[in-house]
Amino acid sequence: MSRAAPHPGARRLTILLLTALEFLQSGMVAFAAGPIMGEIGASPEEFSVATAGYAALAVLTIAKQRWLVERLGWRRYVQLSLTIFAIGAMVCALSRGFGEFFLGRCVMGLGGAAFMTSGRVMVQHFAPGPQRFGGIKFFASGLGGGIALAPGLAALAVAGDAWNAIFVILASLALATAMVASFALPSEPAAPHERSQSHPFLALSLGAGSFLLLFVLQRAQYDFYSNLSLLLLGLGAAALLLWHPFWLMRGHARPLLALKPLAQKRYGVGLGIYFVAYVALGANTYMLPVFMQKTLGFAWQTVGGFQTLGLSAALLTWLVMAKTLPRWPKPKKYFVAGFLALGAFGLRLSGLTGGADLWRQVLPALLLNGAFIMLLMATTANQTFRDFQQHEATMTSAQQLKNMVGQIGTSVGVAVATILLQWRTTAHYAVLNNRFTAGDPAFAPAAQNLANALDAHMAPGQASAAALGQLAQQLAQQASLLACLDYFVVIAVVGLVGAAVMALQRVME
Repeated sequence: MSRAAPHPGARRLTILLLTALEFLQSGMVAFAAGPIMGEIGASPEEFSVATAGYAALAVLTIAKQRWLVERLGWRRYVQLSLTIFAIGAMVCALSRGFGEFFLGRCVMGLGGAAFMTSGRVMVQHFAPGPQRFGGIKFFASGLGGGIALAPGLAALAVAGDAWNAIFVILASLALATAMVASFALPSEPAAPHERSQSHPFLALSLGAGSFLLLFVLQRAQYDFYSNLSLLLLGLGAAALLLWHPFWLMRGHARPLLALKPLAQKRYGVGLGIYFVAYVALGANTYMLPVFMQKTLGFAWQTVGGFQTLGLSAALLTWLVMAKTLPRWPKPKKYFVAGFLALGAFGLRLSGLTGGADLWRQVLPALLLNGAFIMLLMATTANQTFRDFQQHEATMTSAQQLKNMVGQIGTSVGVAVATILLQWRTTAHYAVLNNRFTAGDPAFAPAAQNLANALDAHMAPGQASAAALGQLAQQLAQQASLLACLDYFVVIAVVGLVGAAVMALQRVME
């Protein structure tokens, strides 16, 4: 089997499955973070360490991908990555405490970090023209499908009291992908004189810097106000640790990452767009379940189902783009439309109230969010790497750096969303709490009416205390709702500014 010639159909399916796996695992774990923490007895702080551990090992593995492929060959590398990922997923599925879960996530990071890079570089194995565009279709379909299915599958698992089914699904899909990859990829390693070089200290510095940076970003949601100076010190140390290996690689004859060929305006702009897209994706993935469940009060399974329905717009958008790109390939209109969709998404949700209707008011915004993801991701993927199409080593380095930026961008998005949510919730709570007094003309009648309604169902003297408790709960919910609305105003501004910038730029026209 290992000597079989690569089959084009199997390669296309491998590209689709690898990309879908990447977004399935990130979306499912992010959506079900709360229930998972409850099942393994982990605090939010501990869970953030597991997230940072996964992402740091992901960054390190992405950086070493070409080095490993040159020595193992594409087939063995992809099969080994998928097997390691499946083992890590099963460790998570069987874990009963934080330590086991942390270990499983780290192993998953070692195996699954480079799925996106592998899938995109495999597209280059097709001949330029219709065959390569067909590979891009499978890549984008995997992206859209993985994003759309993640919240719905996670919600079903949680609702069925089987949170570990999340990781069983991931492990099963990884092993199935490994079998398909046996027929899809070449097995020959690179010749010794063509292999890139690395050093253990370079990898150690890159891994330590990545973990410290991501850990600080994750910790920012807990320590932003109390330990800001320590957070800034950690960011500075992380920047130095990350700068060191990149500085060393610039002067190396056969570096781990080929950075010199990447010093082009088109690639730099594309990397910036990717960063913004991943920040928005990470922030929205965190905020939407909070908004829909905590502040609007919808059930977990309902939230997951509607998010899957909304994110299916990513796949539908790609089906439209696959038809229009060959006829109207210029990217500017797609970039502008993507940012406008993000702006409309934020604007739509920023005006909602606690009694919002899911079908008429929330779902249209979720569809816009799905369209934004695909318009930006697919267009940027199609344009950023255009100048590297003929050189696989440079293409691989470009993809590696882009996906390292993606890991960091997602963590930045989650950190920004949590800090903004905490800040605005505290500010709104302080204002609303000023009216939570017996002398307030609105509070006193509300408390009395609620106590009268509860009095028939409770023991004497308990109705007033219960009424105060319910009003306090409503106060906290209202403060959270207002904070979420503030967040969506920010997202609307980002979308509109992004659309204006993309309309004026001249690099990707």
